Amino acid sequence: MEYIVLATWDEEASVWVASSNDVPGLVLESGSLDALMERVKAAIPELLAINGTVPDVIPVFFKSERHDMVHA
Repeated sequence: MEYIVLATWDEEASVWVASSNDVPGLVLESGSLDALMERVKAAIPELLAINGTVPDVIPVFFKSERHDMVHA
């Protein structure tokens, strides 16, 4: 199974927010996308263990979204 993590930019708070339907309890935020990805990689094994799933290898697919406006 591949675990999908969605990272979205919260303009109001100026942070990236990670969440996942595949990893119950995963909600993290960070000021940079790279830092967020590192936090997610550290948290996923712990959260999966809490939920009773402890795979040897955890494939993670990161998807990121950020919406901006461009003025002409």
